Amino acid sequence: MFTFEPFVCQAPRTLLDLVQAALFTGRWEQARRHALAARDAHTAEVSPRLALVTLGSLAMTTKDMDEARILFAQALAHPAGRDFPFEHARIHLANGMWLRRKRDAKEARGTLTCAAETFQRLGARTWAERARRELRATGVRVRPAAPLAALTPQERQIAELAASGLSNKEIAKQLFLSQRTVGSHLYHIFPKLGINSRAALRDALNRTEIAPGTDHSGGG
Repeated sequence: MFTFEPFVCQAPRTLLDLVQAALFTGRWEQARRHALAARDAHTAEVSPRLALVTLGSLAMTTKDMDEARILFAQALAHPAGRDFPFEHARIHLANGMWLRRKRDAKEARGTLTCAAETFQRLGARTWAERARRELRATGVRVRPAAPLAALTPQERQIAELAASGLSNKEIAKQLFLSQRTVGSHLYHIFPKLGINSRAALRDALNRTEIAPGTDHSGGG
């Protein structure tokens, strides 16, 4: 049985990584041992983040459906989720995957959408694509997030500054560019994002390309 030994240096901050790595590679027993060890070591009392990931890890690894539902609900409602959106989104994703396996597609869509939108906002593209794949499996029509990914790093920087309300002159001064160069970049940014005005920049940068579709999953 894996345990957190007293007076031995541990890395409880990697708990969620260890648990999910084990689950994604088909090693449920190892994942469960890590989750139980964290619970028995009272890691949830150390910090709000560890409380969040401990609850999430226990939810992901229990085979009791009622217990899983309760633990996922507790983890997703935990106030630490506001301060640790990446971990919160990972638990949303795990919850959605669990719900889809239980053929509750309708409920899975909501939590998977939350995960995809958060990952997209945080720039976690691999995680966002994983959440979108799960959404597709529930029957949601998901458009690729190519427009945002099509921006170069400098275009993304200019777009974010323009979305914050800065003028071309202010952006040029901050980035040591000419106003003409900034204007030229914006001219190319708008069609890449599928917009035609500066006012639409903020929404374009924040959105996840998800559209409701027909459910073909057979669930909920």
